Amino acid sequence: MQGVGMGLATLIVINGKVLTMDDAQPRAEAVALNGERILAVGATAEIAAMAGAGCRVIDAGGATVLPGLIESHLHLFMGGNELGHLQLLHVQGEAALRRALTEFAAANPDAPMLMGQGCDYAIYDRALTRHDLDAIVPDRPVLFTAADHHTAWANTRALEMAGILQGRALGVGNEIVMGADGLATGELREFEAFAPVLALTGQTRIAAGIATGEEPDPIPTHADLLGDLEPMARGLRHCARHGFTSLVNMDGNRYTLLVLAELRRQGRLTARVRVPFHYRPHRQPADLAQATALSAEFNDDWLASGFVKLFMDGVVDSETAAMLSDYPDHPGWCGDPLHTDARFKEVAIEADRRGLQIAVHAIGDGAVRRVLDGYEAAQRANGVRDSRHRIEHIELIDRADVPRLAALGVTASIQPVHAPGAMDFPLMPTMGKIHRDRWRDAYLCRDLAQAGARLAFASDWPVTDINPFRGIQAALTRPVYEGGTEQTLSLHQILAGYTIGGAWAEHTEDRKGMLRPGYLGDLVILSGDIETTPVTEIGTLSAAVTVCGGRVVWEGA
Repeated sequence: MQGVGMGLATLIVINGKVLTMDDAQPRAEAVALNGERILAVGATAEIAAMAGAGCRVIDAGGATVLPGLIESHLHLFMGGNELGHLQLLHVQGEAALRRALTEFAAANPDAPMLMGQGCDYAIYDRALTRHDLDAIVPDRPVLFTAADHHTAWANTRALEMAGILQGRALGVGNEIVMGADGLATGELREFEAFAPVLALTGQTRIAAGIATGEEPDPIPTHADLLGDLEPMARGLRHCARHGFTSLVNMDGNRYTLLVLAELRRQGRLTARVRVPFHYRPHRQPADLAQATALSAEFNDDWLASGFVKLFMDGVVDSETAAMLSDYPDHPGWCGDPLHTDARFKEVAIEADRRGLQIAVHAIGDGAVRRVLDGYEAAQRANGVRDSRHRIEHIELIDRADVPRLAALGVTASIQPVHAPGAMDFPLMPTMGKIHRDRWRDAYLCRDLAQAGARLAFASDWPVTDINPFRGIQAALTRPVYEGGTEQTLSLHQILAGYTIGGAWAEHTEDRKGMLRPGYLGDLVILSGDIETTPVTEIGTLSAAVTVCGGRVVWEGA
């Protein structure tokens, strides 16, 4: 048995198949917690004897017990808010969409806008137009976002109300798609394009963290803040019920952290959350002083900043991902990076100089290379340190860049569920946007690990289902693409990506990601034994009990 100190336990889990993710003691039967820390890990008989007065004892009944899961890339505020939107995942065809939208409109008569989330790029075997939506709901504004949240579709009423039916000049990488009639078709590519429509919802405070990264304007009142607690609380509950105890938010601002801080004050913070300084292309390197200030203000095991988030490109489906070669059907077009090479290097050098971690959304191989070049420039300018800068997604990478991740100490933040054919996303139209002879370089996982890159796994919720057990199954069963090689990992490697790998990515592996005495008291008891569950049924598992900081924050019925 491993233990620390002489205190008595306040919470004990017995009769479990404990996977500690600790190489020094990889397996156990029971775990004892004292307050917010792990007291001991060992055999059931030994641990049960440590119960103090009032100690709660939970019998795992032979189920797997894991360290609290780490969701290394999500959008918490937005995800919590969108739980109330029309869910369009798997809605396909005109009849299904008409039925779903008509019912949603009837159930939400007072909604300022009818919002749908998870719309397929080929829901009608083609992209939607405003006329398609007008045919269902012509008199109320409608806005659907794609699952990846990089494209949206609005009806005519929404475009008129937002003042963009005739188009509008936008920054690089953003587009209001225009028709031959000189009017917007309804397709809006990237955040700046659909921000005017989102503004009609009255949810600009929630959207500010991802849309601009700026603080909400006008400055929120305390009443505003209290009014925004519920979307955040819904998101936290959704995460807790899936076994997550640590969340790395990939958008945000100080206001996001203030909302979380108020929930913490009220005793309603059920996970540890990191929130970045979001550096959008309109910012200047001098603005990174705000990131330093944010990191100093929020810097403990419950709420922290400490990193800068950027977007380098868009997504494959809308052909806004930055590629090294042209898109198959569009000669001369390979996508526009959102930052020039020189400017990104300047930003990377300054952020690194300040001791900030950098996380960059880079999907296309051109974007990935530009980010790696920036990280290399930062090392040359500032010297090598344990920065653990991150690249988010890496959906296509040139083979010459694969070994550079390990050489530069870069974390590969991977979403196994994004790989077409792995879970909810079909092979097409996404794979049709990538040259077939490059499929071997798409959605790599095993190859990155074998090249020495550190992996952290996530869902990118609400882009995809946050359920980690479906994610684990997807990672174990994903397809081999034509011309490619097997990219699955072992179950324990995948579990590491959701635990100790996520902790390493956020510099907290000394207290998180393992069940070890003295570590934070975060764990999850599953509904069954994940090691004996058939691979094709792992997605049916769930979190039976989630414990964060020694407190039960989710308990299934």
